[in-house]
Amino acid sequence: MAKKNSGSFRTSIGGQALIEGIMMRGPKLQAVAVRTPDGVVTKTEELKFVKDKYPILGIPLIRGAVTFVDSMAKGVSALMYSAELLPEEEQGEPDKLDQWIEKKFGWEKAQKIIITVAVVLGIALSVGLFMLLPTLLAGLFTRFVSNTILRNLIEGAVRITIFLVYLTAVSRMKDVKRMFSYHGAEHKTIHCYEKGLPLTVENVRIQPREHPRCGTSFLFVVMIVSILVFSLVSWQGALMRIVLRIALLPLVVGISYEINRFTGRHDNAFTAIISAPGRALQKLTTNEPDDSMIEVAIEALELVIPAEEGADKW
Repeated sequence: MAKKNSGSFRTSIGGQALIEGIMMRGPKLQAVAVRTPDGVVTKTEELKFVKDKYPILGIPLIRGAVTFVDSMAKGVSALMYSAELLPEEEQGEPDKLDQWIEKKFGWEKAQKIIITVAVVLGIALSVGLFMLLPTLLAGLFTRFVSNTILRNLIEGAVRITIFLVYLTAVSRMKDVKRMFSYHGAEHKTIHCYEKGLPLTVENVRIQPREHPRCGTSFLFVVMIVSILVFSLVSWQGALMRIVLRIALLPLVVGISYEINRFTGRHDNAFTAIISAPGRALQKLTTNEPDDSMIEVAIEALELVIPAEEGADKW
């Protein structure tokens, strides 16, 4: 049953597109809704946050990196779950390493190991592609450019270029296009909920598919913040520059998280300017969904809306 709020507001609820489905995260619950040949399958679980056990990890600047890793782990887990619900003929055979891990440690522990490895590899690939590679390429200009700030600006331009080329290439892949349509359905549904409208397909369909708290916007902010933070540090050796980039990355992510959080909580001219580049990039990472995708998004969102009205407001 579609729910309705009283008045317009900003919610802390966020989501992620999956394979033929959507994950939504509320203040206390996480829900996955996946469309299968037999209908929509849902799974809801209570959220456990590291900051609840270690409060220091929840303070500003520190919480950004912690939340990023935690979100990646939960996202990979949800993505694997959605893949398991695909028809058997569409599922790929598990590779020998996955089979060995499952045989050695059992299914439940194997899942945790595989998720951990996937998160580590995902972070390593992101750092390598968007942080280290631009640093190495910018190093080619060292003999021609002596000014540290200018070198960092060149590195930042290379980083943004690689990021844009990557997004453009990925957005053209057939399977990814469909997932990006679910991404659009996720944003539209959250917009509808934040406007206090009943969660119906008709109301969701007319909403914009860009949202200020999108992961695409967050990554773009990371790019910009990295230019500013890295410009404060000067070192000539290529190896030391790479070490410093890695060491400063948690700070960059932490600052970017706070900016994205602030933008998501406020709606004014200043935040509109900050979020504009990220919204523009979402033209690449979101597509218009069909009604069946919107239905999945609504079902996932309804499962995480707290019983107490306003508990998810920012």
